[in-house]
Amino acid sequence: MGSIVEEADSSQPHVLLFPFMSKGHTIPLLHFARLLLRRHVTLTLITTPANRPFISHSLRHHPAAAVIDIPFPTDVPGIPAGVESTDQLPSMSLFSKFAAATARMQPHLERVLATLPLPRVSLMVSDGFLWWTLQSASKFDIPRLVYYGMSCHANALTREAFVSGVFSGPQHRDELVPLTRFPWIRVCKNDFPPEFSDSDPTSLAAQFHTDVVTSAVKSFGTLVNSFYELEPVFVDYLSQNSTPHAYYCVGPLCLAEEEIDTRNLQEAFPKKASWIEWLDKKHEESRTCGVVYVAFGSQAEISHEQLKEIAYGLEESQVPFLWVIRRKEWESQLPEGFEERVGDKGMIVRDWVDQREILNHEGVKGFVSHCGWNSVLEAVCAGVPILAMPMMAEQYLNARMVEEEMKVGMRVETCDGSVRGFVRREGVRKKVRELMMVEGEKGEEVRRKVGEVAEMAKKAVEDGGSSWRTLENLLVETCKKKKT
Repeated sequence: MGSIVEEADSSQPHVLLFPFMSKGHTIPLLHFARLLLRRHVTLTLITTPANRPFISHSLRHHPAAAVIDIPFPTDVPGIPAGVESTDQLPSMSLFSKFAAATARMQPHLERVLATLPLPRVSLMVSDGFLWWTLQSASKFDIPRLVYYGMSCHANALTREAFVSGVFSGPQHRDELVPLTRFPWIRVCKNDFPPEFSDSDPTSLAAQFHTDVVTSAVKSFGTLVNSFYELEPVFVDYLSQNSTPHAYYCVGPLCLAEEEIDTRNLQEAFPKKASWIEWLDKKHEESRTCGVVYVAFGSQAEISHEQLKEIAYGLEESQVPFLWVIRRKEWESQLPEGFEERVGDKGMIVRDWVDQREILNHEGVKGFVSHCGWNSVLEAVCAGVPILAMPMMAEQYLNARMVEEEMKVGMRVETCDGSVRGFVRREGVRKKVRELMMVEGEKGEEVRRKVGEVAEMAKKAVEDGGSSWRTLENLLVETCKKKKT
């Protein structure tokens, strides 16, 4: 099927992408970059010197993509020199300082915009945390799309919670209240980041949030890593209540790599990684239960006590597990003798892994996840059910979506029933066994449902699918705006 852009207008869009300095925010926009390059769009990507190698390597098969770095501030209080990505921060308590400091990059961005060769930039897609880029886009008369890296569900619930007075209400932080526009959904203050209920509007976190929201509202639209069929109620809600601001669901963006991944992996890893060989072995040994994959991202901060309970729960579940530990401090916090006792029943990986390769392995039948939106989509696209254990940001809302809306997983129970409470080993053991269909019937239900959603996701990005059409229409609009 031919490109709508080519049929409608021979002029070529020039899209500028500016991801936030965080792997979880950058990777989806790199997937989006590949979608654009397949449509012969002129592409410029802005980053910082320390982040450039990762981006350049990711796009090494696309020499037409221009990668330009601009300096990151070097004298931010509390931020060590050379740290230019949130996954390298000593603590996520420094996030607000880090994010606020990016505004000092504005003059450098504008120098780039003033000197870029033709065709002139017709669309800027920048991360929502880079709120100040709207000012630069407006100065050069460039429409700006916001990218948040979150679902329409999380966005809609956050907006409705503000409207419904959830954050300013007198209720306890764990008291559930219904949302006016979504009466079947009950949320509490602890489902949202603490700063949303912060009584000090002058705090750095509160001011940052205000800047982000104000900038987003004034932007041309929002790019969403999702697809319409996954969350139609929430896409419609945002579209109807945000005119003229538009929402463009063009995902799942991780599926943009399907044709490239195999080639890249074969070139980069001619020999199978040890964990893939281990998964192969486990799959041959037992094709019934399968392996549960465990990963909590690179930014979650987990207490020593909580990490130990997770480890004991996995051990006592008697289910084979592959646990990727990306934070060095976690290694010393595992229970004494844990790896020796587990033996070949489990494997702990301390290296970088291709998460999608693991989730797509035929031996992986479940995913214990922090419910970052990228991880949720990758699991759904692989047809792997999720055991949600949210840690931060909008992950608590994603966990609700996984269990209550999509019904593709379940959630670990906290010992006191609270949203952010402590999880004991018994809860981990019980839910892992349910997820992996060792006991109970819930695992079979969620496994069947996630398979259905996986098929929907693939159809959305195929030629003529909802996400395919949305991206094509977006580029047509871009061409028209460029001509005027």
